Amino acid sequence: MTTRTQHATSACSRILRLVISLTVSGLALYPIPVLGGDITAVSVDAASRVVKLYGAGGIRGLESYQTGILVSSSGHILTVLSTAIDSEAIDCVLDDGRRYTASLVGADLHRELAVLKIEGINLPYFKISADSPRQAIGTRVLALSNLFGVAVGDERVSIQHGVVAAHVPLRARRGSHEAAYRGDVYILDCTTNNPGSPGGCLINWQGDCIGMLGKELRSAENATWLSYAIPTNELALSLEAILSERNDQPPVDERRASNFDIRSLGLELVPDLLNLTPPFVEAIVPDTQAAEAGLRTDDLIVAVGNRTVTSQRGLRHELSYLIPGDPIQLNIIRNGRIVLIDLGVVPSVTEPRGKGEK
Repeated sequence: MTTRTQHATSACSRILRLVISLTVSGLALYPIPVLGGDITAVSVDAASRVVKLYGAGGIRGLESYQTGILVSSSGHILTVLSTAIDSEAIDCVLDDGRRYTASLVGADLHRELAVLKIEGINLPYFKISADSPRQAIGTRVLALSNLFGVAVGDERVSIQHGVVAAHVPLRARRGSHEAAYRGDVYILDCTTNNPGSPGGCLINWQGDCIGMLGKELRSAENATWLSYAIPTNELALSLEAILSERNDQPPVDERRASNFDIRSLGLELVPDLLNLTPPFVEAIVPDTQAAEAGLRTDDLIVAVGNRTVTSQRGLRHELSYLIPGDPIQLNIIRNGRIVLIDLGVVPSVTEPRGKGEK
């Protein structure tokens, strides 16, 4: 390829990305008056409180990017719980292009939300409250997210406009996995179920955060893709639960490492082909701790104690800190419900008891 062709290709790529950004944003290029200001100023101000997140993944269906919402001036970020943040280094890019490395503070398994933390000072953020009123059907909204990873560096996230079409209990799944969250959500009339959109911010035309864009899920009833947002009051409850739970946790560097192998409990996971494979149970050995505790094939392990895991790599990492005598409690998802499995304590023998063995 010649140098001239390379320059032309690069220019075409930039033009295409600009067209995509303008197309999906749905915003007019001139100020639209609304109560309290104009919609352009409202959206620009809200975008300063939305961040772009990059982590693990990078293949179709397991994207390595998503969106988050700043919820404190010191750098707490609320986002969805996914494989993208199951990474040793989560790259966080602010609206002005500043980059930080984010760490996972904790997660809410029931709502499938997570809190990250960056070392920021005096950052713009959304105040979210458990007393936030429910938005009426027909409320005009803006959805801000890094859909398709269009925005990089200091480029602004994409903005879509629409209305709240309904508020209903969420009944959804991704593949054969049923979503754990079954509370009320806002159903939107704009297409927000895109790669990169999960964790994005939903605001009204006055600039108030009224919800968070959810994961890419299909309706459990008719398999259609859902464009939905979790209301702000649910976000506030989740944030409070995660931060209060975290206060009781020892620092990671104070935890003890060991070589504990989950197979010693009598369970086998599905093959870990991608290093991001979710920890689904493939088989249970009879007459073992796993069998006696009630674990079943197709159970999805989502936490060890109160530390969340989204992949087999994350599960192995958390289990590596268990030593003989430590309690083993797993949170699993079964038929869309979160179930606590008590496996007793870590055995002193690392081999599982097979059927017929003394």
